[in-house]
Amino acid sequence: MKIYFRLLSFAKPLEKYAIPYFFFTLIYAIFHALTFVLLMPILNTLFVPSSAVEKITEMPPFELKMEFLNKFINYKLYTHFGENYDLISVLALFAGVLICFSFISNLFRYLGQLTIEDLKIKTLYRLRNSVYNNVMDLHVGFFSNERKGDIMAKITSDVGIVQFCVTNTLQVACREPFIIISFLITLVAISWELTIFAVIALPIISLTIGRIVKKLRAPAKEAQENFGVMIGVLDESLSGIKIIKAYNATGFIKDKFDAVNLKFSKLSRFMARRQQLASPTSEFLGITSAAILLLYGGKLVLAGDLSGAQFVTYLAIFTQITRPIRALSDAFANITQGIASGERVLDLLDTKNEIQEAENPIEFDDFKESIEFKNVKFAYETREVIKGINFSVKRGQTVALVGTSGGGKSTISDLIPRFYDVTDGEILIDGINIKEYKIESLRAKIGVVSQDTVLFNDTIENNLKLGKLDATEKEIETATKIANAHNFIIEGDMGYKTNIGDRGMKLSGGQRQRLSIARAILKNPTILILDEATSALDTESEKQVQQALDSLLIGRTSVVIAHRLSTIYNADKIIVVDKGIIAEEGTHEQLINKNGVYKRLIEMQKFA
Repeated sequence: MKIYFRLLSFAKPLEKYAIPYFFFTLIYAIFHALTFVLLMPILNTLFVPSSAVEKITEMPPFELKMEFLNKFINYKLYTHFGENYDLISVLALFAGVLICFSFISNLFRYLGQLTIEDLKIKTLYRLRNSVYNNVMDLHVGFFSNERKGDIMAKITSDVGIVQFCVTNTLQVACREPFIIISFLITLVAISWELTIFAVIALPIISLTIGRIVKKLRAPAKEAQENFGVMIGVLDESLSGIKIIKAYNATGFIKDKFDAVNLKFSKLSRFMARRQQLASPTSEFLGITSAAILLLYGGKLVLAGDLSGAQFVTYLAIFTQITRPIRALSDAFANITQGIASGERVLDLLDTKNEIQEAENPIEFDDFKESIEFKNVKFAYETREVIKGINFSVKRGQTVALVGTSGGGKSTISDLIPRFYDVTDGEILIDGINIKEYKIESLRAKIGVVSQDTVLFNDTIENNLKLGKLDATEKEIETATKIANAHNFIIEGDMGYKTNIGDRGMKLSGGQRQRLSIARAILKNPTILILDEATSALDTESEKQVQQALDSLLIGRTSVVIAHRLSTIYNADKIIVVDKGIIAEEGTHEQLINKNGVYKRLIEMQKFA
C-alpha cells in the first residue's frame, strides 16, 4: 500500500477532488437505492387490492423498517388522492418519482465521473512529467547502462497502466462501498433475517476473489519488464535498418523480436486468465447466493413473515449488490498490475543524478585563463580508463588529443562539461574546481561538435536554435554561412523551415555535420570540444566541414579529438593518449622529432 499511496501523492491536493466526489457519490448511492425501493409500492399497487390497503390519515413516526415506508406512502396517497383513487393515477405518480430519482442519481454519477477523470488526467500528467524530467536530469553514464526501450516503456506504458489501475481502484473504492452500504441498509429494513445470510455470503465471495488475484503482482512486473525489452529491440531494429538489410540479418532480428514478443504474450495470457476469472466467479457466487435466498425467502413468504412485494424487491436489490462487489474484485485484480508498473516507474523516479551541484555553486561568467587537469583519474564502474593525467589548456589555445581507439580521448573531453565526474584528482577552470561551478552556467560556455551528429525530427531552424533559443533570423543565417551550410539550406523547398526527418536522415553526412557546426557557432561558446568531427566524412565533405571548423576555432579555446592527424598539425599542443595515460605532449614538430608514438601514428596513416 506504500507504493499505492505514493502514486496517489501525484494527485495532490487530493481533497480538491475527494470532497466533491464523496458528495456526488453519496447522493448517487442514495437515489440509486431508492429507485429499487420504489419497486415495492409499485408491486403493491399492481397486485394488492385497493380495499386491502390501510388508510393512513396521520404522518407515521420514523422507523428503519419497510412498514414505515408502506405507511408513509399510504399516508401520502391518502392526502393527495383521498379515500378512493385511480390505480393508473397512482402508477403514473410512481413512474414520475422513479424518473426523478433515476435522473438525480445519474446526474450525480456523471458529476462524480467527471471529477474522478480530472483526478486521473492530472495524476497521469504530473507522474509522467516528473519521471521524464528526472530522466532528462540524469547523468550521461546512466544511459550507457540502461536499455532505451525500457526507459521509454516506463514513461509511456507503465505510467498509463498506473493511471488506469491505481486511480480506477481509487474511484471504485470510493464509490462502490456507498452503493453496498445503501443497499445493505435497505435490505436490513426489508428483512434482517435474510440480510444475516447475505452478510455471511458476501465475505466468502470477497475471499474467493482475493485468492484468485493474490499471485498476480510478480508476473505483472515481469510482463512490464519484458515489454521494455521488446520496445528496446523495436527501437534498435528501426534505427539500424540499413545495417540489418546490408548483412541479410532480417531473419535474425525477426526471430529475436518474436522470442521477446512470445514471452510477453505468455505472461499477458497468464495474467488475463486470472484477472478474467475474478468477475465470472463473483457473479456465479452471487447467483448461487440469490438462489439460496430464493429458497429461504420463499419459506418466509409462505409463513406470512414477508410480503410478496417485499421479497421481490429484496431479490432485485440483492442481485444488484453483487455488481459493486464484482467491480471491487475487478479493480483489485487490476491493481496488482498497476502496483507492479508503479514500482518500475518509482524506481526510475528515485534514480539519482550522480553529477551533483555544489551546495552554493559559483556562476561561471567567463573563461579567463586556463583549463587544468591535475592527476585526473576516471573509471567506468570498476574499469579504470584514465590513470592520472596532468595537462593544461590556456585561453585561446587549440589542444589536440590523439591516440589509438579506446585510449581515453573522448572520456577526457566528456569530463570538462561534467558529463561524468572524475573518480580522483580535479579539473580546474581559472583555478577553481569545475565541481564548484553551477553546471548550467558551465555548459552554457561550452560547445560540443561530435562525430555522431544529433539532430531532431524538426525544421532546420529549430535544430539550429537549440544552441540559442532567442536567435534572430540574421544570426542564424550568419552562423550557417560561416559553417558553409547556407547554400544547401536555401536550395531546399522550404529553406530554413525544411523538416530534416528522423535524426536528420533527409540530409547527407556532411550536411548534418555542418548544421551541427552552425549550431555551435550560433551558441558562440568560449570553450569548444570537437570529437572526431570529420572522421566519418568523404574527402569533399571533409574539406567543407574542415573549413567550417577552422572558422569556428578562431578566437576560441578548443579541445580537439582527432582521428585524421592531418587535420590537427597546426594545433598549439598535441597530447598523445595511450591506455589512459599521456604518452607524449608537444607541437607537431616536437613530436615528430621525438620519434615516438605520435610519429608512428603519422607513418601508419601515411601507409594506409
